[in-house]
Amino acid sequence: MHGRTRMALLTPRLSAVTAVVLSATLLAGCADDGGGSSGKDGEVTLSVGVFGVFGYKQAGLYDAYEKLNPHIKIKENSTERNEDYYPALLNRLSANSGLADIQAVEVNNINELATIQAQKFVDMSKAEGVDGKDYLPWKWDQAKTEDDKVIGLGTDIGPMGICYRKDLFDKAGLPTERAEVGKLWEGDWSKYVDTGEDFMKEAPKGSSFTDSAAGLYNGALSSYAKKNYDENGELIYKDSKAVKDSWDLAMRAVDGKMTGKLKQFDTAWDQGYANGTFASVICPSWMLGYIKEKAGPKNADQWDVAPAPKPANWGGSFLTVPEASKNKDEAIKLAAWLTAPEQQAKLFEKQASFPSSTKALELPAVKSAKHEYFDNAPIGEIFSDAAKDMPTAILGPKDQIIGEQISNGILSVEQQGKSPDSAWSATTKKIDDVLDE
Repeated sequence: MHGRTRMALLTPRLSAVTAVVLSATLLAGCADDGGGSSGKDGEVTLSVGVFGVFGYKQAGLYDAYEKLNPHIKIKENSTERNEDYYPALLNRLSANSGLADIQAVEVNNINELATIQAQKFVDMSKAEGVDGKDYLPWKWDQAKTEDDKVIGLGTDIGPMGICYRKDLFDKAGLPTERAEVGKLWEGDWSKYVDTGEDFMKEAPKGSSFTDSAAGLYNGALSSYAKKNYDENGELIYKDSKAVKDSWDLAMRAVDGKMTGKLKQFDTAWDQGYANGTFASVICPSWMLGYIKEKAGPKNADQWDVAPAPKPANWGGSFLTVPEASKNKDEAIKLAAWLTAPEQQAKLFEKQASFPSSTKALELPAVKSAKHEYFDNAPIGEIFSDAAKDMPTAILGPKDQIIGEQISNGILSVEQQGKSPDSAWSATTKKIDDVLDE
């Protein structure tokens, strides 16, 4: 969601296979710590499993729901990284134990669950007060099964912009006003890399143009509809134009020494925000809250946000209710309430998590939103425009694994000096090995 540090996404932390092994080892000891419970006097404790920062707690939505429903207490269990969270979720689904009453699912994993695990989730399309017409059609369909069951309600989407430091741009001789900055790369991701080349000619000492080549890859890739899979569900990433073009852009950025060689969401990346060591980052709407947190008050007057080269979506999640939930009826009500238009608008106001609800998009809190930390950037307008024009992505069951391994391959070029060709060969072999397991 992406306010998510959860953030998940395609950046690697721990490989999915390794995480499965680790979480399987731990499963026996923690199988029952996820579910909610019923207490005395009819009090119900609902457990919500998320990854990173979904923002419900921070935006006061849990407190608001508890006031509306005095018999409900909400306990959120957050795992920092989706790469750790999701394999553990798969194990708990397999064991049919240890599941939270509500389980968040990241967009790169929803297709796999809707394809092979649909029977283990409640059909949220039948929940009271839920109307599929209230959601962006492509978002609603992402959680739909072949028999039209909908296993999750969309929380947010990840329309992208480019967040940049005005002070570093200025020192490198680049424009700083967001309208002018946006024109530098309008319409073409290669122009973003062109701008990086210009920046590096006069780069302030100790700074790079962008944080990571993997971030650039993910951003460029997200502007295509067809990436790792085709319309028939066939795996095509080795021959995909989207993958090839995005990989080549990432390699060009590495070759030009314009990246910070950082692994997104790791400690060094966080420190880069605090210390101002990179001038720009490809930022879905949910990342704005993360940047504000990690860059801190001392950098409040330095950051701004401009439109991305092309409309694209990076991230977004869903709330699901497992059939094994101990408090299924109450969990369905809470999931529906948290994803209702009014709550999505409040979450955007507080955390910049961009709504997937069409009704929320029309509310003043979204349409007219500005972000004080980013020099009062009109984020409602910037991200709404991106959301309207973004392609409808074709998802596949192993998008996350493919993305993790490609990000690892890019990082091996950045940090270890591998050649692009050898890194690509090693990456494709690793993906084949993982998918064959």
